[in-house]
Amino acid sequence: MERCAARGAPEEERRVRANAREYNEKFQYASNCIKTSKYNIVTFLPVNLFEQFQEVANTYFLFLLILQLIPQISSLSWFTTIVPLVLVLTITAVKDATDDYFRHKSDNQVNNRQSQVLIGGVLRQEQWMNVRVGDIIKLENNQFVAADLLLLCSSEPHGLCYVETAELDGETNMKVRQATPVTSELADISTLARFDGEVICEPPNNKLDKFGGTLYWKENKFPLSNQNMLLRGCVLRNTEWCFGLVVFAGPDTKLMQNSGRTKFKRTSIDRLMNTLVLWIFGFLVCMGVILAIGNAIWEHEVGVCFQIYLPWDEGVHSAVFSGFLSFWSYIIILNTVVPISLYVSVEVIRLGHSYFINWDKKMYCAKRRTPAEVRTTTLNEELGQVEYIFSDKTGTLTQNIMVFSKCSVNGHSYGDVQDVLGHNVELGERPEPVDFSFNPLADPGFQFWDPSLLEAVQLGDPHVHEFFRLLSLCHTVMSEEKSEGELYYKAQSPDEGALVTAARNFGFVFRSRTPKTITVHELGRAITYQLLAILDFNNIRKRMSVIVRSPEGKIRLYCKGADTILLERLHPSNQDLTNVTTDHLNEYAGEGLRTLVLACKDLEESYYEDWAERLRRASGAPEAREDRLARLYDEVERDMTLLGATAIEDKLQQGVPETIAILTLANIKIWVLTGDKQAPGSPCAETAVNIGYSCKMLTDDMTEVFVVTGHTVLEVREELRKAREKMMDGSRSMGNGFSYQEKLSSSKLTSVLEAIAGEYALVINGHSLAHALEADMEVEFLETACACKAVICCRVTPLQKAQVVELVKKYKKAVTLAIGDGANDVSMIKTAHIGVGISGQEGIQAVLASDYSFSQFKFLQRLLLVHGRWSYLRMCKFLCYFFYKNFAFTMVHFWFGFFCGFSAQTVYDQYFITLYNIVYTSLPVLAMGVFDQDVPEQRSMEYPKLYEPGQLNLLFNKHEFFICIAQGIYTSVLMFFIPYGVFADATRDDGAQLADYQSFAVTVATSLVIVVSVQIGLDTGFWTAINHFFIWGSLAAYFAILFAMHSDGLFQMFPNQFRFVGNAQNTLAQPTVWLTIALTTVVCIMPVVAFRFLKLDLKPELSDTVRYTQLVRKKQKPQHRCARRGGCGGGSRRSGYAFSHQEGFGELIMSGKNMRLSSLALSGFTARPGAAWIETLRRKKGGESSPDTAAKG
Repeated sequence: MERCAARGAPEEERRVRANAREYNEKFQYASNCIKTSKYNIVTFLPVNLFEQFQEVANTYFLFLLILQLIPQISSLSWFTTIVPLVLVLTITAVKDATDDYFRHKSDNQVNNRQSQVLIGGVLRQEQWMNVRVGDIIKLENNQFVAADLLLLCSSEPHGLCYVETAELDGETNMKVRQATPVTSELADISTLARFDGEVICEPPNNKLDKFGGTLYWKENKFPLSNQNMLLRGCVLRNTEWCFGLVVFAGPDTKLMQNSGRTKFKRTSIDRLMNTLVLWIFGFLVCMGVILAIGNAIWEHEVGVCFQIYLPWDEGVHSAVFSGFLSFWSYIIILNTVVPISLYVSVEVIRLGHSYFINWDKKMYCAKRRTPAEVRTTTLNEELGQVEYIFSDKTGTLTQNIMVFSKCSVNGHSYGDVQDVLGHNVELGERPEPVDFSFNPLADPGFQFWDPSLLEAVQLGDPHVHEFFRLLSLCHTVMSEEKSEGELYYKAQSPDEGALVTAARNFGFVFRSRTPKTITVHELGRAITYQLLAILDFNNIRKRMSVIVRSPEGKIRLYCKGADTILLERLHPSNQDLTNVTTDHLNEYAGEGLRTLVLACKDLEESYYEDWAERLRRASGAPEAREDRLARLYDEVERDMTLLGATAIEDKLQQGVPETIAILTLANIKIWVLTGDKQAPGSPCAETAVNIGYSCKMLTDDMTEVFVVTGHTVLEVREELRKAREKMMDGSRSMGNGFSYQEKLSSSKLTSVLEAIAGEYALVINGHSLAHALEADMEVEFLETACACKAVICCRVTPLQKAQVVELVKKYKKAVTLAIGDGANDVSMIKTAHIGVGISGQEGIQAVLASDYSFSQFKFLQRLLLVHGRWSYLRMCKFLCYFFYKNFAFTMVHFWFGFFCGFSAQTVYDQYFITLYNIVYTSLPVLAMGVFDQDVPEQRSMEYPKLYEPGQLNLLFNKHEFFICIAQGIYTSVLMFFIPYGVFADATRDDGAQLADYQSFAVTVATSLVIVVSVQIGLDTGFWTAINHFFIWGSLAAYFAILFAMHSDGLFQMFPNQFRFVGNAQNTLAQPTVWLTIALTTVVCIMPVVAFRFLKLDLKPELSDTVRYTQLVRKKQKPQHRCARRGGCGGGSRRSGYAFSHQEGFGELIMSGKNMRLSSLALSGFTARPGAAWIETLRRKKGGESSPDTAAKG
């Protein structure tokens, strides 16, 4: 990321004084201007040309152009090179300029946003780019935060404000921030204008969840934390106004620190082509040297005898110098082995593929009116080679919408709808949802499908009433009533919001709260409970409780939390109910639902008074306060009575499980990197694990799921070591006999772990990942992770996401794809080979940074398996054919050199040389490169194993390149020597000698055009009207231009250019010539046809098998098959507990500080016979993941 302002040396600490621009400017802090563009008007031309000539091919063609401008060595006109070169440079420059224009436009849009800045005691409208460190700015409701601010005061009591952090961490639920008490009273402009506090804090960094600093004011110092900060990218919500002090601006803000640097992305085929161009240039030099030596020898032995009528050119005085000039002449003539039209054609094909993606109606989201969009046109073929996908969770895999799905109350499970036979009814067959019209306060957006739960409420079941009473009381949700009966809940996490909303619809409506009371409408009757204590939630306790006094005076504790914690704290008399509820929890967890257990306990008045006094003393303790509170909480939360359990569905995006299942069958490994619950030191990863199960990434059939939660380097290393040992022990027990290798080569990570038996998964926390990514442990982590079928990293920072992607790129040499929807995914998207942005609810930062964008994760399946695979196939076939046809064309000059005294005479006339790649052979190969396909799109989705050749880079590599070159050289040999041999003794119909230079040239050129046209007909797998038109049209164009150039009309207009009048007509009128052309075509093409026929018969590829199957299906009558639905097998006991927030607001609620005063208050795939060759090759490469995996697809 570039900066608008110059920066000084790296900071050790930051000192910021409020309302003191002169003082702050001496530190040379960055301004609030951001710059993502690369060029300006002055630098565009030199910088862009410099970048373009970094391409080996462009430099190569510039060098050739310079040679062609030297008359002594040029045998071709300079326009044959300069026109296409200028065309390529211009097209690329226009594309780069357009891209940079949009970057400038985006930068200007952000930099010119307006903000109210306090300058000289007056609020002034200033552009964001003019905001400086130390300024005090005013934000209003629904405004974006302009820079990283220290919150000074707000319209809410006690300096509270609410922010939405979707652009930062992808979470749409609101967060609470609070000003320090000493500044929260600075509510008027004059007081703020006199504020001269100084902040000393940490230097700019990318840690979103940490901030450390101190505020010095009035000879006192006040500690500052992340709770006091408003970060750039956040949006102020439900807060009328607030004031903040700018601490970090522009590129120093945490949002920009996490954005990562924009990297120039190139495909593996681009990199290979650069290497091949260098090789071809070396081959060209070798041919030039051979022919130059031949010229020197010929001139010395033979040419010297013909000096009288074949004198040397002026300035040539020896055979050696003649050979030297001949070398450069042949370099010019033979340069068409890599014509510049190759690069133009590649860009045209990529552009065509991009339009196909943009126009794909099956990737269009009608609900959001969002089509798929290709934002980078140069990466399409790499979509067919992806091996690793790194995905965000919230908003990418899930909709971030929590739905109350099922519950268990007193041993009865509710939520499944059953038919008259007692079978569960599928969603599409369900009747109307439960009617909540009896409840005027019900949320109209809430749906539940099991009417028996509402019946239990209406019949007065005491257990069900107590269940919903707990849900309406045990939470930290804030309620706002915008109008009579229109309730709006502000929940710290979507889980809490879903539970309270469920209680609301079933008649237990949380209405309002004060610091000491909670008011609930129970079935229409308002009841106010006295709130005695909130035992707050955190990730160590995994539970929260409230203690309330009912209007009758009874004191009761209500608790909800993880099943693994609460089931241990129940009274022994609950054992039978516990067993039944545990079965329900297993069922819910097996469906990927997020579960909580609910319990309650009556407290004696005397016991509560004693416990409350001890709690009061512990709260005021100067030391070990947290430990003392935890012991008191633990004491009271024992011997509880079980009420039941809840099951919440974190709604996945449509088609996510099916997409992941099919991509897995295509041997693509999917890693989920989620920023949820960024709580340092907290050990639970249930949210990510449950999403893993619901997405079908994790299954109960897996051998083991390893959870790494170590807090130190040694702990993480030990957990990874144990995981590897378990995997190796499992393989040895199954008879595989692998030996464990502790150390690996960092250049190429090849490990026996990748061939282990069994399926494993790895789940790792952010703080553990920080240690795992250290230089001395990263290889061990990667080795362990790559041996697993699924990897989930939770609570990771944006930078850690990018580091994980970079780690895989560094060691695995595999194509990576990152997909996300929030600003916290930008770093990852920029780092991966391919970045995909989901245009969702969380802003457009991810889309702006991406190479491809669409609205739903399920479209990734089509992007890779259809468009990606086709793009790779088409590009590979295009390159193979292109190199073949140009070697066949160019090498004829090499053979001719031995028969023309090495004089650099061309076989063809210069117009044919100019038009060969531009007119005669360009459009057919373009049509194949744009439209070709081996199997239809339905088969590409049905047979995911078809994707593997791209991952193994089978269709275009150095081996395939040499085969194409060999075929081209073979064709050129026949193309020259068959006509040469025939013409040696052939005569015309009138008895005259047939052999003359122009007749030979026409015969060879005609043979060449026909042979390469027949060859592309053989290479084309999918014929369209455009293919037919271009192939046969190019042949027709060749003959039309050929006869035109040998016509009387052109000779009369340009007698010096078109001297050979009637030559084409005379030559092609001879039967001998056509027999020669036919013989050449057959001899060139028949070996190719024979080889392909034998290969198809003896060793068919999977695509061949699929095509054959398709032909057989077309001939057969349609058969109706009944789909069989597989049963759901039980698995081991696992917890479905998950709760989205890291720590509760209990203390805040009890203090009363946050009370509002203002008005703004898949089916399995059987093995296919044609896939065996892929598996054999994968095993040879050491890339086999497991024998089990090989059996799939």
